[in-house]
Amino acid sequence: MLSVLSLGMGMAGFMLIERYNWLEAFYMTIITISTTGFGEVRPMSDDGRLFVSVYILYNLVVVAYLVSVLTQYLFDGELRNLFKMFMTDQEIRAFQDHVIVCGFGRNGSKAFHELRASGAKVVVVEQSQELMRQAVEALGDIAVPVVFGDATADETLRQAGIERARALISALPKDADNVFVTLTARELNPRLKIISRASLKTSESKLLRAGADSVVMPDEIGGSHMANLVMRPEVIRFLDMINGLGPNRLRLEELTFTDLRTELRGRSIRELDIRSRTGATVIGLKDSAGQFLVSPSPDTRPGPGDVLLLLGTDEQIRRSVIEYRG
Repeated sequence: MLSVLSLGMGMAGFMLIERYNWLEAFYMTIITISTTGFGEVRPMSDDGRLFVSVYILYNLVVVAYLVSVLTQYLFDGELRNLFKMFMTDQEIRAFQDHVIVCGFGRNGSKAFHELRASGAKVVVVEQSQELMRQAVEALGDIAVPVVFGDATADETLRQAGIERARALISALPKDADNVFVTLTARELNPRLKIISRASLKTSESKLLRAGADSVVMPDEIGGSHMANLVMRPEVIRFLDMINGLGPNRLRLEELTFTDLRTELRGRSIRELDIRSRTGATVIGLKDSAGQFLVSPSPDTRPGPGDVLLLLGTDEQIRRSVIEYRG
């Protein structure tokens, strides 16, 4: 825009002051802007020389401004952002069995932190670049693979690697948007595990029909949590420890039959001796039929399709993973 304006000003000045025709004015304007140094079309008047002097100074200012804008674009601005987006896209293309979190509000950001703490690869889908900028600044050095766009759009979910993902959490603020995300995700990846947020009770059945595996209602959970703090405060404090709240954090972990080292398969819970070896406690078992056993008998022998549920500190769970997983 500035270059076009400069060209127009130069041609107008030469035509009005020196009475050049449009071709002569164009020629003089070009050699003046480019500082080529070719000869004048014909000798200029004093007014013409004064105009050329001012015009050259003006173009020096324009060139300096354009150089500063270009430098900022190259090193501090859009080009760096484009490069960062390109590298993020390449990183996401390499992800397998990752989790997609749609929406980075209170619920989405909490889910992201919990997933990252558990060692999962996470891709965030968010429409607001300003929201992500503030979130990334608050996180410090933690890198957040993010796809900017509408989570209800097929292309956005494909960019997030929906075909290769193992799970999707839809934490958008509007229930209708979560329904659309669930429908789209289920169509693109029938094997995907989908967890969706809902604000209204009436939305729960719609989300389940759309293909969600589970529906979470934060407001309802919050109300129950506050009521239980009155009636069963110590139970809630213990659950808070499991949820990572408070100083004494506990973790729940799954240990499937196929996770066990080959030489440990077929042994009973007593023979596995998880508590004395690692400090973690077996609090439950889900059998191959989908039934849960709370505090299973020490003589229970986990078989194919069974899942042991372990409870312990971060260190105890870490030792359990090292000790028992193949």
